[in-house]
Amino acid sequence: MAQNAVQTRYRKEQIAAFEKRQALTRATVTTEADIQANSAVFLVAGSGGATAVSRGLNGEIPSRPDDLNQYSAVLREWHDKPTRTRFNIYTSQGNGAAIMRDSSLAVINRQVDNDIREALALATATPIAMVQTDAKTFLAGIQEAIANLGEQEALDEEPFALITPAFRANLMALNQFSSVDYVNGKAFENVSRSKAFNWNGVNWIVDSAAEGVTTASADCYMYNKNAVGHACDINNISCTLGYDDEDDYSWARTSIFMGSKILQNSGIVTITHDDTSFIAA
Repeated sequence: MAQNAVQTRYRKEQIAAFEKRQALTRATVTTEADIQANSAVFLVAGSGGATAVSRGLNGEIPSRPDDLNQYSAVLREWHDKPTRTRFNIYTSQGNGAAIMRDSSLAVINRQVDNDIREALALATATPIAMVQTDAKTFLAGIQEAIANLGEQEALDEEPFALITPAFRANLMALNQFSSVDYVNGKAFENVSRSKAFNWNGVNWIVDSAAEGVTTASADCYMYNKNAVGHACDINNISCTLGYDDEDDYSWARTSIFMGSKILQNSGIVTITHDDTSFIAA
């Protein structure tokens, strides 16, 4: 006869699985656009690099037109729809409806990042192969990327950088990483510094889903916010919970319409990082 009758108890609240749930990249690009049919039109306006002129011999001041360029991003629809039978929800641990809703939102947030990352991947202006044989060469590569943006007049505000976790690990190996001459405030409020931080005048975003992550040729980017446009009415994302009475199952659906487009190629530096090589601290 057993000496003790063991009772199994379960935690009522679910524990979130390890997966990317936030879309941090949306805050790093331009989101203002004019929606026309299935396109989002961004206007890039400037002088076209014009220089000041003197009054002409006829006494008139020469005129010039502004440099106006419109770029269109094609909107696409994206959806995610998890389902569960009523029996599954009734017998499972945790709040089944809330789990479906939260997981569906996470899927769509990841797609926002994917959409912006796909646009960045089309940049061709300034590719840099990051060298990290030691701290000195790695820091030199970072400064080169920042300098390239400065040469394109793309440092009118602090740029953003989309990097891999291994890239961040190499940053942390630099003595300058903790130097007061380089450290500033957090890039985003209420976001872990392991995901977003400000250093050396750049807002760094750690992207665990970057193309080539963990390989010797991971794709990273440094760019000005006005270099990429992203159209998405984030406040009107459709997130719906429902029940199908005929087949006795519940569902959650999250839908979004969005599109991204490079607006100024010169404001993007593409960086190839070797995620397999780490600098000794």
